[in-house]
Amino acid sequence: MVYIVSSNINSDNINMAIIQIKRAYDPASATDGYRVYIDRLWPRGLSHDTFYYDLWDKDIAPSTSLREWFHADRDSRWDEFKRRYTEELSENPAFNHLESIIEGKTMVTLLYSSHDKEHNNAVVVEALLPSKGQSFQCI
Repeated sequence: MVYIVSSNINSDNINMAIIQIKRAYDPASATDGYRVYIDRLWPRGLSHDTFYYDLWDKDIAPSTSLREWFHADRDSRWDEFKRRYTEELSENPAFNHLESIIEGKTMVTLLYSSHDKEHNNAVVVEALLPSKGQSFQCI
């Protein structure tokens, strides 16, 4: 899903970002815009020379204990993971910092390394960005 996010819309100043998520293993594209890798661990098997990102924001990743708890039983723990990770992010200054970084960007791609495209930390972050007092339009 792609969101158009804005925290400052008026007739004089339109400051919008389109936010999307993508696996770190998928090739970089010119349409990715500003690429933010949001996992704590380096993506297994990717070279530091070939994996392109603009920002590696380790501090926004789930805590190690939450990540390990979730990975032990992903199927039944997704809803609780979303709740706990959302709580972590609400108390994490790195999340507010990410918001300030993307505010001036036109396109932002959140990168994650999980094999599961529907149940990962990027899905949670993407869903939370529009809900932090910003207006958004799903496209």
